[in-house]
Amino acid sequence: MGSGSWGTALVKILMENTTMRIDWWVRSAEMAEHINAKGRNPKYLRSVQLDKSRLTAGNDIAALVAANDTILLVTPSAFVSDILNKLNNEQLRDKKIISAIKGVEPNSLKIVGEYLFENKGVKEQNFGVITGPCHAEEVAQEKLSYLTFASTNTAFCEEMCAALDCSYIKVTPSADIYGTEISAVLKNVYAIAAGMCHSLGYGDNFQAVLVSNAIREIKRFIAAVHPIDRDADDSAYLGDLLVTAYSQYSRNRTLGAMLGKGYSVRSALMEMEMVAEGYYATESIYKLNQNYGVDMPILTFVYNVIYGNMNTQSEATLLTQKLN
Repeated sequence: MGSGSWGTALVKILMENTTMRIDWWVRSAEMAEHINAKGRNPKYLRSVQLDKSRLTAGNDIAALVAANDTILLVTPSAFVSDILNKLNNEQLRDKKIISAIKGVEPNSLKIVGEYLFENKGVKEQNFGVITGPCHAEEVAQEKLSYLTFASTNTAFCEEMCAALDCSYIKVTPSADIYGTEISAVLKNVYAIAAGMCHSLGYGDNFQAVLVSNAIREIKRFIAAVHPIDRDADDSAYLGDLLVTAYSQYSRNRTLGAMLGKGYSVRSALMEMEMVAEGYYATESIYKLNQNYGVDMPILTFVYNVIYGNMNTQSEATLLTQKLN
């Protein structure tokens, strides 16, 4: 469910080494018709050719959910509740649900897993999370990339690791559905910070300090929200942060870079072709942190610029005094 670049990349990966049929929910009948006729997404990763004989695109969400046992969510987090509200809990009963959404459901301030458990009746053993570090553009080019699949259900985890693994994708299993999902949300916020600071003229030396402080913020927050034994220096946490903060393909870094150049938030978002999840995540995590009181100066910096309409340069100067 979801027809952006990451959704397209995941369809490609799943078709590489499995014989399964895939139904693909997209928003419009016109897009579905194009995919079914051409085997290509007309808007994102247009170079990717998909096997039409094993792929059916459609925009009837109830029919596609009824026909499948496993549902992979790759929609923007801001719209996930609107989309899933078209389905009742009975329609999702006993379905396996995987989230590749790197954001927070904005109304409940819940990560996607918690939202599904509490609002849609999804059982934890039927839930999984796909995280990076991985950019869709490099998947399209079949450059070696690594994913993490997290689930508390060992059999489900093994099944999906096998389904996602192919010649250019290596998959690591994890049981940390909360930490991996929260980390995937936060790294988008820190990529915005990295983009802003780059445009303001801060160099590589400062970026190294910024990112090393960012992983410490991630560690503090996920430990407060879901305290278990985990190594947040693993690729699912630190690796995902690094690629999002530094990569040319990072839409969140791009958003930050535009803000650092003086674009207003409104004009920067209007110029973005795709949704920058960090925009929504910043407000959601900032509000959520009111319950935990974790020290998060980088998150506060991004929030003050985006939602507080504070001067980017002045806020960056304040941030530099809080990092080490």
